[in-house]
Amino acid sequence: MELGDIRNELDKTAKKLADFRGSLDLENKEARIAELDEQMLMPDFWDDQQAAQTVISESNSLKDLVGEYKELSDTQENLEMTLELLREEPDEELQTELSNELPDFVEQLSAFELQLLLSEPYDKNNAILELHAGAGGTESQDWTSMLLRMYTRWAEKRGFKVETMNYLAGDEAGVKSVTLSIKGHNAYGYLKAEKGVHRLVRISPFDSSGRRHTSFASCEVMPEFNEEIEIEVKSEDLKVDTYRATGAGGQHINTTDSAVRITHMPTGVVVQCQNERSQIKNREQAMKMLKAKLYQLKIEEREKELLEIRGDQQEIGWGSQIRSYVFHPYSMVKDHRTNAETGNVNNVMDGDIDQFINAYLRSKLA
Repeated sequence: MELGDIRNELDKTAKKLADFRGSLDLENKEARIAELDEQMLMPDFWDDQQAAQTVISESNSLKDLVGEYKELSDTQENLEMTLELLREEPDEELQTELSNELPDFVEQLSAFELQLLLSEPYDKNNAILELHAGAGGTESQDWTSMLLRMYTRWAEKRGFKVETMNYLAGDEAGVKSVTLSIKGHNAYGYLKAEKGVHRLVRISPFDSSGRRHTSFASCEVMPEFNEEIEIEVKSEDLKVDTYRATGAGGQHINTTDSAVRITHMPTGVVVQCQNERSQIKNREQAMKMLKAKLYQLKIEEREKELLEIRGDQQEIGWGSQIRSYVFHPYSMVKDHRTNAETGNVNNVMDGDIDQFINAYLRSKLA
């Protein structure tokens, strides 16, 4: 890379860093970090364990963000100094080294930009992810189990913790429905990109004639809340059923009626939890899920009103899939919202979905 090209690249990265500094509001974040540090030094800090963990989590995420920005800024400064040295005293080896470092730095800036895109109020929260098989019996239920594996692999690669909160096995194979709790910083911020209908086209392994089948599964994603929101749920509006836990996530506790199903009568929202050993714990988890769903309903109602005002309406159903996974007659995964696509189906099904998540997040800037 010629020195002029290096100069142009560094000008671009310098502009990006300046933009990041503006959007970060660095001074306020550093003031907030100092405030949180003071709270953690208070003698009664650990009296409320849950509140303490919330403070620590916020402090760590802010420190990571500010620290990463400063590291990027230091790298920019070092690269600038190296370029100035080369202008004063040409050195072919040093110029090659600088040319090799620049692409890595550009990639780091791009990854940092994605973090800044996760700025919605609950992006940092854990996520509750639900998968439901569409019409089509065993074929769709098998497709749902493939998506379950894909999201589990994606989460594990990020170091997130995955817990199965509810699991309903398919009639012959696969999964009818499953609810996961995915715990990790920005889990909801990333996974909200996956909400919608996912479509599979393949030669069915369950069809002896070897015909091509199209299957659908829906993915619902909600933020997991602790005490961040106030959702009023009246006890008289709830119908609570208990039953014996079965299937994955419940096989170790299926000797008692520990599983809980809660129906919110005014909205018809139903949540279930069976992963805990006690009925009380399952009820607590189910209530968290219910509040998350009711909050999600509020968001969707608000969005629907805005769409009606703009006159921009779209049918939400099996025909409005967000992504297609084609195994036959060719290999391709394509996101219909961003046109991001890849021919490496195996990698995608093994959890490599960041390209689609990133493209969706970037599209929100447009």
